[in-house]
This record gives sequence, C-alpha cells and structure tokens, in this order.
Amino acid sequence: MHNDRLSLDEVARRVDERSAEYCAMSDRIWGMPELAFDEHRSVEEQIALLEGEGFRITRNVGGMATAFIAEAGQGGPVVGILGEYDALPDLAQESGLTEHAPTKAGTPGHGCGHNLLGSASALAAAALKSALEDEGIAGTVRYYGCPAEESGSGKTFMARAGAFDDIDAAFCWHPNVVNEVSTMSSLATVQAYFRFKGRAAHAAAIPHLGRSALDAVELMNVGVNYMREHMPSDARVHYATTNTGGIAPNVVQAYAEVLYLVRSPQLPDAQILFERVKKVAEGAALMTETSVEVQITDATFNVLPNKALQEAMYENMKRLGPPVFDAADVAFAEELQKKALTAEDILESVKLHDIALKVKALHDGLLPMTESEGVLMGSTDVGDVSWIVPTVQCHTACFAIGTPFHTWQLVAQGKLPAAHKGMVLAAKSMAATAADVLRNPELLARAKAELKERTGGKAYVCPIPPEVTPEHLNAKAA
Repeated sequence: MHNDRLSLDEVARRVDERSAEYCAMSDRIWGMPELAFDEHRSVEEQIALLEGEGFRITRNVGGMATAFIAEAGQGGPVVGILGEYDALPDLAQESGLTEHAPTKAGTPGHGCGHNLLGSASALAAAALKSALEDEGIAGTVRYYGCPAEESGSGKTFMARAGAFDDIDAAFCWHPNVVNEVSTMSSLATVQAYFRFKGRAAHAAAIPHLGRSALDAVELMNVGVNYMREHMPSDARVHYATTNTGGIAPNVVQAYAEVLYLVRSPQLPDAQILFERVKKVAEGAALMTETSVEVQITDATFNVLPNKALQEAMYENMKRLGPPVFDAADVAFAEELQKKALTAEDILESVKLHDIALKVKALHDGLLPMTESEGVLMGSTDVGDVSWIVPTVQCHTACFAIGTPFHTWQLVAQGKLPAAHKGMVLAAKSMAATAADVLRNPELLARAKAELKERTGGKAYVCPIPPEVTPEHLNAKAA
C-alpha cells in the first residue's frame, strides 16, 4: 500500500530521532575544516556514524582516499544521496560573532557550509534506511561521500569511475538563505594550470639573456582581460597567479604559473572558450620566448534539472513546513545584517530570490517553484551526476538573508541553531523524496524519461581528460 502521509511522517520522525547526533557531527566537521582531497578526519567522522547505523562502506572510490560510499538494503530501486565536506582556504572564523575574528589566520573555514551539507545528507540516508527496514520496503540506499567540490570536482572523478551508473535517482541539497527547490541549471567549467618556463638571468647585468616566465603570465592575463569584451555575457573567466617565480627582483623569473577557471552555461561553450584562452597563453609564450604547458585539473557539466523530481520534492517541503526560528535566531541574524553585511549584500538576495525578503532576517517560508529554468551563476560537480541519473536539489535557510557565500560571515553562522534547523529540514526533504521514488514506480519512470529526453539518450562522457587523475591535483584553487 502506498501512503504518502505515513511515508513523510515516518521519515521525518526518524530524522528527528537522529538530528542531535548528526548536528553534533556537523559542528565537529566545522571545527576541523579540510581542503580538497584532504578531508580525512571529516570522512572518518561520517564513516563512524554510518557504520554504526549498519551501512556497508566502500572506500577509495574513483581512486580518491576521501571518497566513499555507504550502502544499505538490497535490490532496486537504488537511490543515492550526495554529501560534501570540503572547506575553503583562508576563511577561518570564530563562531557566532558579527565581526571578522579568524580562529587562526590563513587557515581554512567552511565558507560554503559543507559541514552542514554532508551531515544532513548522511542523516537523510540513515533515516531512510531505518524507515525502509521497518516498513519492509525493497530498495537500496546509498550515501555518497564526495570530496573536493570546491576545487577538484570529486564527483566528476567518481562519475568517470562509474560510481553513479547503477543508481536510479540522486538527491542533494545546499545550505542557503532561503527554502526552495532548485529549478536552475548551473555553469559548466573547465579549469587548468598554465605553466610558463623561461630562462633565468641577472636582471641588471645580463637581462637580455633572460626570458621571463612572469612576463608571460602577465601578458596572458592582459590578453584574456581584453578577450572579455568578445565573449558571451553569461560566460565567466577567473584566474589566480599561483607561482610568481620567486621573490628576488634581481633574478629574471624562469618559472611562473597561473590557474584559470572558465565557465559557461553549457560545457561545449566552456570548452570553446577555454581553447581561446589557450591561444592567448600560446601568444604570451611566443611574445616572451618562453614555453607553456597546460594541465587541465578538473571540469564539470552544468546541472540538468529534473522537473518530475522537483515537483515531488516541492510537495514534501510544503507539507514539512519551513524551519521554526526562535527569537534568538532572528536577533543574531538581524545583528549580523546590521554589523557585517552591506545593503548591497541584502539587495542581492532580494533580487535573486524574492522581493518580500527585504523585510526579513531569516527566511521562514517556502519560495514557489518557478516554471522558468534559469542559470545559477555558480558551478557544482553535481552537474555530472545529473547527466547520468535523474537528480534533484533543494536549498534550506541556514543563514541570514544577504549572507554572501565563501565569506567569513557565512563561516560564523555554520554551527548556530538556525543552521541546524535548516540542515534538519534538508535531511527530511531529501529522505522523503527518495522514499517517494522507492514507493512510486510511476514517478521514477517519469524522471528517467525526462532525463532521456533532455540528453537525447546520449551516454555521459567525462569532461576531464583520461590522463588527469586525482593525484595530479591539490588544494591550491579557491
């Protein structure tokens, strides 16, 4: 018998039973921020809890020491819940303060809320497993521990290894300033190092014998900046000089390196733009009589929305209701808005989401699901999963309206009660929608048919070159 109300209530109850334990884990991961591919302690925290729940653990997925799968149940359908836990460099911040106060200068911080993200996804998987076992429902639940979302595209490497090939649907979320089902796509990406080699020389005595690799980097950057006028307005190109060739001005720099990230709404367009960036680099090398080596580090597809799953998740979020924030939650959010955010920060949230948010500090509603499918001006390796299997994502209110991502202001809120409340709602929303898929074959069939139509039935091809492995990568990029 299929009883939506029973399924939703049972899953929500089981999330609530475990919420304190998983929120505590989220706080511990907040306190041990680790960069891409180095999330060892965060992974062990999650594995310890999930093993205790009876999940079977597979480590080193896709050749990555911090990628794992936790599985429970048997047979089909198979549902996957995606988690992340990597932090960002140089964003350490004391919790619960409205002024910048790094815990230790120059160290990482959870500036995108991934301590919450992975913990809620693990909580959803554990609650769903418990409900299925007690109700005798067939199916398999997997939690995917995914490293390096911020820099390294861990899910893309997992996709290349076939980790998502045998699941039927995928569920994920992201901490946010609003409660909503995401209907938007994202920007596809290509990221690469450009490494220039020249010839060292005494910068005063024999400068004419030197060939400056740093000059080449600077010329490349200038060339790409001129190119910006002649590329699509919805594309993005960013760069960071990652090696300037040393600190001695009296030595002609023989080596220099720059990291470029190219984004566009569709992967083929990002790849075309990347080829143009490469030509600029080759021109810079030609002008300076240096050589350049290009190493792609990671690449991702844009997110492919799935309306069938979005509608199911939206109905669940409507019935669950928004987080219930108390006076202390609101008071802190208001103080943060006043002392640490600008009017422009808050206006950006209002413009992006809903004009009604301008009078609120925390979002206590649910944004309507829009029919139009826009493009979020950001990127995620969830995109690769969405081209393999029907995928849906929600956002829940964990932070004060106006909080910019990748900032100390977000880190400061990452272990507060308001963040925990948004995290628990996300766990309930994902687990309940995954339960719908397991109990409703017609919903799953519609979701799969939609994916096939949108991809034209073409098989996923990993955008990262086969010679690039996780061992090539490090946590340099932000």
